[in-house]
Amino acid sequence: MRAADLLRFSAQTLARQRSRGIMILCAMGLGVAAVLALTALGEGARGYVMNEFTSIGKNILVMMPGRKQTTGGMPPVTGSAARDITLEEAYLLPRRISAIEETVPLIIGSARVSYNERGRQVTALGTTSVFLELRHLSLTLGNNLPAGDFRRAGGDAIIGEKLKQALFDARPALGEFIRIGDSRFRVVGVLGGRGDAMGMDLSDAVIIPVAAAQRLFNVSGLFRVMMSLRDGYAVADVKKRIEVAMQSFHQGELDVTIVSPDSMMATFDNILIAMTLAVGAIGAISLLVAGVLIMNVMLISVSQRTREIGLLKALGASSHDIMRVFLTEAMLMTGAGAFVGVVVGLLLVWGGRLAFPDIPFHTPLWALFTAVAVALLTGLAFSWLPARRASLLQPVDALQKP
Repeated sequence: MRAADLLRFSAQTLARQRSRGIMILCAMGLGVAAVLALTALGEGARGYVMNEFTSIGKNILVMMPGRKQTTGGMPPVTGSAARDITLEEAYLLPRRISAIEETVPLIIGSARVSYNERGRQVTALGTTSVFLELRHLSLTLGNNLPAGDFRRAGGDAIIGEKLKQALFDARPALGEFIRIGDSRFRVVGVLGGRGDAMGMDLSDAVIIPVAAAQRLFNVSGLFRVMMSLRDGYAVADVKKRIEVAMQSFHQGELDVTIVSPDSMMATFDNILIAMTLAVGAIGAISLLVAGVLIMNVMLISVSQRTREIGLLKALGASSHDIMRVFLTEAMLMTGAGAFVGVVVGLLLVWGGRLAFPDIPFHTPLWALFTAVAVALLTGLAFSWLPARRASLLQPVDALQKP
């Protein structure tokens, strides 16, 4: 049987069995689309996290309370230090270590921000004027927080665009006084755009001086200290010098963790790659389910087409030809399902990028080719047994069956 005749015959058979073909097409299509969508989700999360660390810069160190004794893992999220990192220590570090250009202490909390009768609960970030430069944030209106000694609690505040809209609508916000908790602050600037930082949406947040945040939340310890380094210094050497300085501050005990974006990126990258592979494997399970469906449908088809098989053999078709007929039908259905799955999966990824433009959803090429290849191999493997069963039917027995 020629290839063209085989394809024409298989296509005509599938046209007569549309319900079965549509069932297999949907099952295989959903499996392929699930693989593409899930791997795009994993790659999007990985890209978002990597972009966050990349935006910090290479000559940056982050110090947090708590000490992780083991290596190869992530530092503690909140820390478990015997002593806090104080504002005074953050102030003294660049004066002891010339390699440190700036220290940027951070305090993060939640507070109610109100203006006249309007108010909302938002994230309050206590930091310094250097924070905006370090995180590459820009102002649409007004000025940055005042520079100088960050140990002094000033009364200025920068609000995000979303918070500005909620409190002031179209009215000007610069120079107005807002209430954060029980304290009054004067709006000196409006942050532009979304202003993502460390997973926070700063468009719906308020930024105030770090010393004022300590007073507002009644805390003495810092959440994090970011440190920008001068050019020409090795990050590893500076890290060791900071550890020595912190030991001297804390009576010889090293109870802080200092990390660089590069080391955190490497750890996160490994974790997120493993996550992408795991969710892709979960999606691939649906392809195996589709394969079982193909086998069941093909077995039913063989049992219902025994007279057709007998007639083909009586007309001179060999067992090999019969196998080719059923395998071709399975591959046509599987191939069509894989194509539909690719289209649906890419549309889902495209929709995800439109809905969440800050997350770089994309399906890697290896996932695309692997999903299609697994779909085709699954269809071929699970249709082999029914095709083999059909090829072994004897023409006399097949023609005699009702």
